[in-house]
Amino acid sequence: MGKHLVVFQPSGRRGDFDAGTTLMDAARSLGVDIETICGTKHTCGQCKVQVQEGEFAREGIASSMEHVSPLNPDEVKFLKRVKEPNMRLACVAEVQGDVVVFIPERSRAGRQVVRKAAKELTVPVAPAVKKYYVELVPPTLHDTLGDAERMLDALRDVYGLDKLVIDSSVLRELSKRLREGEWKVTVTVWRGTDVQRVEPGFVDEIYGIAVDVGTTTVAAYLTDLKTAKVLATESMMNPQVRYGEDVMSRIAYTLEKEDGRELLFATIRDGLNQIFANLATNQHLDKEDISEVVLVGNTAMHHLFLDLDVDYLGKAPFPPVIHHSVDVKARDLGFTALHPATNVHVLPNEAGFVGADNVGVLLAEEPYHQDENLLIIDIGTNGEIIMGNRNKLISSSCATGPAFEGAHIKFGMRAAPGAIEKVRISQGGADVTCQLIAPANRREVIKAKGICGSGIIDAIGEMFRSGVLMRNGRFAKDLKTPRLRNGPDGPEYVLLWADETDLGVDITIVQADVRALQLAKGAMYSACKLMMNRLGITQVDRVILAGAFGSYIDKVQALTIGLFPDCPLEKVYAVGNAAGDGARIALVNAAKRDEADWVAREVEYVELTVEPDFERAFMEAMHFPHMKDKFPNLEAALGRAV
Repeated sequence: MGKHLVVFQPSGRRGDFDAGTTLMDAARSLGVDIETICGTKHTCGQCKVQVQEGEFAREGIASSMEHVSPLNPDEVKFLKRVKEPNMRLACVAEVQGDVVVFIPERSRAGRQVVRKAAKELTVPVAPAVKKYYVELVPPTLHDTLGDAERMLDALRDVYGLDKLVIDSSVLRELSKRLREGEWKVTVTVWRGTDVQRVEPGFVDEIYGIAVDVGTTTVAAYLTDLKTAKVLATESMMNPQVRYGEDVMSRIAYTLEKEDGRELLFATIRDGLNQIFANLATNQHLDKEDISEVVLVGNTAMHHLFLDLDVDYLGKAPFPPVIHHSVDVKARDLGFTALHPATNVHVLPNEAGFVGADNVGVLLAEEPYHQDENLLIIDIGTNGEIIMGNRNKLISSSCATGPAFEGAHIKFGMRAAPGAIEKVRISQGGADVTCQLIAPANRREVIKAKGICGSGIIDAIGEMFRSGVLMRNGRFAKDLKTPRLRNGPDGPEYVLLWADETDLGVDITIVQADVRALQLAKGAMYSACKLMMNRLGITQVDRVILAGAFGSYIDKVQALTIGLFPDCPLEKVYAVGNAAGDGARIALVNAAKRDEADWVAREVEYVELTVEPDFERAFMEAMHFPHMKDKFPNLEAALGRAV
């Protein structure tokens, strides 16, 4: 019988379990929350999960429906109307082999806290879509001009719009709309050329949605296009995560599976449709009220939500299908939650692995207008970096991996209630204080279920500062504290004892966790160092942490582990979801789209892996905070040498 590896996505939690263990029991023991109203009595059907098929190289296993017990009659009534393949009830299905299990959004009890709030914009409001009210002279037996020509003539005479084309979907309903409004209508026009909607009477409201499609999370902002005010935010885990945690694994999936690209496109399309529908419904809007959508994402996400070929993104020299921005109709992308004629604008790509999301960051922060040398880091599964000023800007990307998201860490988890997000350790490592992400109902008392990305940076930074870890990332051998011990996976450090957790076991940091963080931060630091060399500078003037994750990490701890080069701490700050801010800027100000196309071509992309000093720079960056580089600003903050 033996033990079998079970991996839960999107959390990345994994463990070895005896044959016959239900997926629900395996999930609970790992702190993975699956919805169950009936208490696993097989009567609610809320614990639906999807068994993944195929080879999973990162885990080193093959997953299959044959690796769980056969379908039970109790499951049939709950699964017969489910469209997705390979669905099972976690409370019934038993482990019979190595298996990867995806937990859909609707089945997650402890939903991830997706922290992508919107900030106020200061750009002029001048969107690409505008509304024009016109009053037409009704046709008569002596004036039988066609309805379309009648409306176009009125728009030309009143507003000077003489190059208009009516979308086919609008034309089909045009006669009815004109008569419903008694020949008084409001016409929505995109870029002064495309008639996208005709509404009876006078209508002043106009709305758009900006979307940041991240590798791990998707965030969307419903925006009033008259005021640039964000009316509502909707977010979700990127549903593509079931096919791979990072961009390379998703590209590999499209190469390995005949229908891989089709599946990945359909998955993100359906997720975006859900987001669009939720935003409209929650604000009591109709789908036709959404006049435009602006999307950003890294190059792989960009290609996958546009259904473009990603084959060559995974092969040197990693060329994208298109660099320039794209405008496409909602119907052509299968966005059924939008009016068919709604325009979807996608910002341009910079290079193979620096995409439209990075261009969004550029629009939001405008380093091309600055005199100081800026370092802008968008921290995520795929780290993207911008460096320079108005004289020269360069960019690069580095595969930091999913450690910053809590994956591939023994007790790692996404940022959900019960996750450790802050850690403080006394000198010598005897005492630990942990802060958890609170539930929505703050009166609810919860215990720790694991540790998220910001908590991992805090924990390892504190372990180094307190003497638990040495500069090379190894555990100190002469430290006397019961928290530092030998475990089944080698040396480990106890953050919380079993009675302080929701798992019933000690939550620990093991050597492999430290190594995973070293690899991630080493990739980021070495990229920054090589870019500084390319620009001929020895220090940066400001460090800007972009992305939702950057807003929740402690900048002192980040500098302690050596995530980025030394900089005065008052010049290190977070700006939140700058990619999403850039998408909103392009949504509310059409001129910024031309600026985006210009700056995307002006920025020089640096492929770090071909730099002659790459291997040496990466090796030196594996140390805490670095093997050779000095950190006077960090030493001043800590009050001691590092």
